[in-house]
Amino acid sequence: MTTGTTARGSSRTTIHAGPLVSAREQRTDWRHTLSHALGGVGISSQGPSSSGSVSTAALGVLRVVRAEADGMTVRRSARPEDTDRGDRLVVSLLESGAGRIEQDGRTASLETHDVFLYDTFRPVRLDLTRPFRVKSLVLPREALRLHEDDVCRITAVPFGPETSIGALLPPLVTRLVDDAELFSAYTGELMARNAVDLLGVLADEWLRRGRDEAADTNRALLLRIQGFIDEQLSDPELSPARIAHAHHISLRYLHKLFQAEGTTVGRWVLRRRLEACRRDLLHRQNRGLTIAAVAHLHGFASAAHFSRSFRAFYGVSPSEWRATQAQALSSRPGRGDCADEQGRPPQGSADAEAGRP
Repeated sequence: MTTGTTARGSSRTTIHAGPLVSAREQRTDWRHTLSHALGGVGISSQGPSSSGSVSTAALGVLRVVRAEADGMTVRRSARPEDTDRGDRLVVSLLESGAGRIEQDGRTASLETHDVFLYDTFRPVRLDLTRPFRVKSLVLPREALRLHEDDVCRITAVPFGPETSIGALLPPLVTRLVDDAELFSAYTGELMARNAVDLLGVLADEWLRRGRDEAADTNRALLLRIQGFIDEQLSDPELSPARIAHAHHISLRYLHKLFQAEGTTVGRWVLRRRLEACRRDLLHRQNRGLTIAAVAHLHGFASAAHFSRSFRAFYGVSPSEWRATQAQALSSRPGRGDCADEQGRPPQGSADAEAGRP
């Protein structure tokens, strides 16, 4: 082990493991140094050989780490009791090698030049299964000022060169790790602060893009569900549970989609049924049908329930609506058929003035 101090006052600790050191001493020093630098996670070497090196240095709020070896596993199986040792985010650049990382329900393959993050406070496993070189920035989790749910969304995600994080961070990580001891204390503080700010901006941009994509996906799904409801309005057994099952989503998720639109599944179905009934009450081909028959066509099992719902929604009963609109249409020659087909209330009606649908 060597510890060097520069004229500027910063220091770097380096562990070299090679043929002149016993295998047991190599593995002990290697694991202990890297584990301490990464916040107390478990470190194990892979295979009979443990040759390699670890180099660490403090840089403001950061700790920079450079490690290369024949292979290793980083693991934490449970949250640490000592949060001062475990509450860290690790931002790593895999300069060479390949591996796999698991955290927060995700498993991702890692390739050379990928940038990836993991949280040492929660269960994690990182396997680098062949000779590798990795450079890392270790920072307190609160430095990014991200909610824990957002932190969970960026862990175990490989950011390749085609992403903003994967394109902008590697040069910065490399410079900070390689030259940390060359910076004065003041410059080191500024560099660390700027690195954390840049990481925060890039993480926020990635998270916002993910939220926008999720919102687009939700809107498309909601449109499909609404179309399905329109097709199934005649079924009196149409229910939120059946709608959710037909779209392979949970009932809770279905309710969440409609809550985002300021309504509920049940109210949406009722509204669409009432709109369809109101329209059909005016169609010429339905003039011979009773109000109860029209209601039944669109999934109302009870004429009384339909009448109550219609009055609550439009302010008049179905029979009053039908009589009033038929009289209004008959008094407007040449336009009755068109209005008949559209089912719209004529100008001046109570619904038109109230702005009701």
